Amino acid sequence: MKRVLFTGGGTAGHVTPNLGVIEQLQEEGWTIAYVGSKTGIERELLHESGIEFFAIATGKLRRYISWQNLIDPFRVLLGLFQSIWICLRWSPDVVFSKGGFVAVPVVAAAWLCRIPVIAHESDTSPGLATRLSAPFAVRICVNFEQTLDMLPKGKGQVTGSPVRRSILSGNGERAARELGLSGKPMLLVFGGSLGASAINRSVRQVLDTLCQRFDVVHVTGPGQIDPGLQQTGYWQREFIGAGFGDVFAAADLVIARAGANTIYELLVTRTPHILIPLPRAASRGDQIENAVLFEQLEMSRVIFQENLDGDSLLAEVDIAWQKRASQIVAMEQFEVKDSCALIVSLIEEFAKR
Repeated sequence: MKRVLFTGGGTAGHVTPNLGVIEQLQEEGWTIAYVGSKTGIERELLHESGIEFFAIATGKLRRYISWQNLIDPFRVLLGLFQSIWICLRWSPDVVFSKGGFVAVPVVAAAWLCRIPVIAHESDTSPGLATRLSAPFAVRICVNFEQTLDMLPKGKGQVTGSPVRRSILSGNGERAARELGLSGKPMLLVFGGSLGASAINRSVRQVLDTLCQRFDVVHVTGPGQIDPGLQQTGYWQREFIGAGFGDVFAAADLVIARAGANTIYELLVTRTPHILIPLPRAASRGDQIENAVLFEQLEMSRVIFQENLDGDSLLAEVDIAWQKRASQIVAMEQFEVKDSCALIVSLIEEFAKR
């Protein structure tokens, strides 16, 4: 029986694309395990999959001065030794990496143990974890053609991002019944797995006006519910798990961060949307690059966070609602690939070598 070891973590974006591939491989009878961090979100997201989970020590790239930057190299080294032990003990036929800093020691360990590594990069430009992993990978899957020129020649392959089955099979009517929506157009707001305070604040500044026009479903992130807001037509949730596909399907307009996986799901489902990318002060600028590219292609509407407040958000919602039909037409030019099938095929190919 073939064995595949997955890795990736830190945020949901480094985990959720793995879930669709894991589901398909489970159906085909593969034995699967996962390597993640001790404190990341990956263990929680994988809880229902029933696969074996290994936690390792990991470092973190901080874009600010911290004493922990002195300790992190030793954590990465410990994670490497732990990963070598896992690879030798578990003996996978192939390793699949979705990125994040937890993946770097796993990828290096697999290379040392002569296990083929397939990596996946979601963003339009490769992140540091992908650049560090590239020399050890036999193939690097990407979402967008533009990314190929930034990778070692011959290693890149456009597969798209595995989209969760729950997104593809979402039932909007079921979400409307379960939430008790009024029947107005639905505005879905979410800021990623950790939420987004700036988006939350701006939405709440103009909530009365938004609720006159929309049923507003607001996924705030952990600890960001405002119990004082009991507005009619406003539903707050810290997190939506298994039912998120239904809520996504019910949305007539989405406001979200500009993570590559989020954008990919919006494009695949042809859902009109407004992107609010993380600013450079809080990231390497990948979300800005993603947002600018798809704004230029007229597939996305964009507000930069430095320009974000209640008034600018409301103005952009007005424009996005008026232009949603043309946005859908533009998104229909985006080629949807059977990403899970392409990635599973690669995993099977290199597992046989």
